[in-house]
Amino acid sequence: MNKKELNEIKKNFSDDSGYFTINSILSVYIDPEKNIKYCENKPHSIIPDDEREVVTETLKKVLTGTIGKNLVEYEFPNEAYEDGGAQKIIYELVNTKLKDESAINNFLEKITKNIDYAASFTILTAHCTYSIKRKNKNDEDDIDNITEEYNFVITAICPANTNDIGLYFDEETKTIAKKSNTEMIISKIPTDGFIYPVFSDRAPDVNHIMYFVKKPDKPNVSIVENVLDCVFTMSAQKQKARFQQVLNTVVSDELDYHVITQVNDKIREVVDLSKNETEAATINEKQLKHILSEVGVSEEKLQALEPAYKTLVGEIGLTASNIADNKTVVVTPDVTINIKKDAAGKLKTSMIQGRNCLIIDLDDPNIVVNGLPTTLK
Repeated sequence: MNKKELNEIKKNFSDDSGYFTINSILSVYIDPEKNIKYCENKPHSIIPDDEREVVTETLKKVLTGTIGKNLVEYEFPNEAYEDGGAQKIIYELVNTKLKDESAINNFLEKITKNIDYAASFTILTAHCTYSIKRKNKNDEDDIDNITEEYNFVITAICPANTNDIGLYFDEETKTIAKKSNTEMIISKIPTDGFIYPVFSDRAPDVNHIMYFVKKPDKPNVSIVENVLDCVFTMSAQKQKARFQQVLNTVVSDELDYHVITQVNDKIREVVDLSKNETEAATINEKQLKHILSEVGVSEEKLQALEPAYKTLVGEIGLTASNIADNKTVVVTPDVTINIKKDAAGKLKTSMIQGRNCLIIDLDDPNIVVNGLPTTLK
């Protein structure tokens, strides 16, 4: 499911779309001990307007973020379609359109027995239908050529907590007092979620599922591995950490300011060139070797790249946007310098009168210090 396909579903994920329908909504409240305290399944059309708007907004959040960071597509292993496997369980939800009680019970049992979630939470699952508009020869929607329906389920997992609403004014007693709130407030923003099947080549792909996480650096591995039965891949944060480990291991004493900033610039070039592409750009071992060679890393060092990369990263490519920095940050024990994108070349390292120095090229001698304008003299 690439950016273009994701945006097509997201754009049409609305009650106002003439090609999209939310058919049924399953709402489930689960306490910290994984007991189901509430479960209701009803047609989306009978939900009151204000409630329906919140539910739709929450579910749509599962389609937001960046592919490769907030949204990661996973392929089901073969055993996931065996009895008790996630693929078979969720496929039955889609196939029965959330109307089969046994399929729903299997789905909820899979979640409650396998999810690692410390607090109370709510599951919102919707069965949806999107009428696929085929394209004409100009790659435009042909509204008279709808040949297939894309049926899918989308699930949002939302935390529930009590809110401390602080002080309030009591009209009856004419006093200000502390109000305790014991009601469980369900967040409109899910921490995790998924959509199945994915929309690939403008058709359903039942062998893949898209996992959503609100905070890319804090994925819920239990959902991916134990609920969805997939093999967890590195988070965006871990990809960057492994990439830095590779550089430290391979380049070592040749890793200076020039090498670091030039490598980052070249990876950012890859990201920029792929902005209009449907698939997220990746950097593999061969591409990284070429980049390091271009910025002047010695051939002797480059010989160590292949074993280091395979040990620290494996056989996969690293998502370019996950390992590139949009600014350069130089940190010393006493000084931190933040350099905007494309300005890394304005800072240089030099030895002046026996001292290590950072030199910043200024196009304009007028600067601001602590909010006050001044001029370098």
